[in-house]
Amino acid sequence: MAVTMRQMLEAGVHFAHQTRYWNPKMADYIFGQRNKIHIVNLEKTMAMYQEAIKYVRQLAMNRGTILFVGTKRQARDIVAEEAQRAGMPYVDHRWLGGMLTNFKTVKVSIKRLKDLETMGQDGTFEKMSKREALTLQREMDKLNRSLGGIKEMNALPDALFVIDVGYQKIAVTEAKKLNIPIVGVVDTNHSPDGIAYVIPGNDDSSRAIR
Repeated sequence: MAVTMRQMLEAGVHFAHQTRYWNPKMADYIFGQRNKIHIVNLEKTMAMYQEAIKYVRQLAMNRGTILFVGTKRQARDIVAEEAQRAGMPYVDHRWLGGMLTNFKTVKVSIKRLKDLETMGQDGTFEKMSKREALTLQREMDKLNRSLGGIKEMNALPDALFVIDVGYQKIAVTEAKKLNIPIVGVVDTNHSPDGIAYVIPGNDDSSRAIR
């Protein structure tokens, strides 16, 4: 979805972190400071956002898979909603270590989740004792919370879209290790190193994230 600079301003995308927490590698994207808060240069954000969107659209047109990642409270619902709208996989609860680097094992857990869902739908649970059914229901709920967003992802993604590269550092590290390009919202307190498409801006406000 196209976003204007006015919309970015109104959402507070330009309000970054406190100056004392800044990462010098983000200096090029900082316009100035106000009340000890860094202000992001929205002209640069806009240009880099458009570059990122162009890449994402091209990838989607070529039937590529983009894994949306945003597990912090302010981002969860938005990430799940936008990924579902785009028909893309997502992680909105907790990033499990090895989700990319040990994908073979993750696929086994996804198969287990799908098997449990089938059992829940075909009446298998109803033929069990209440205790057995409850144990399996809990296992299914736990797997669904962790893997529900990626259960249709049959192979490693072609790219990651990450909200807050610092908070999602395990996901970022795994993607870098596998040379999977990252599109990331990077606030002034984190490093843009290794992020293929940097979108400088506020990653803490749900309005800005949306």
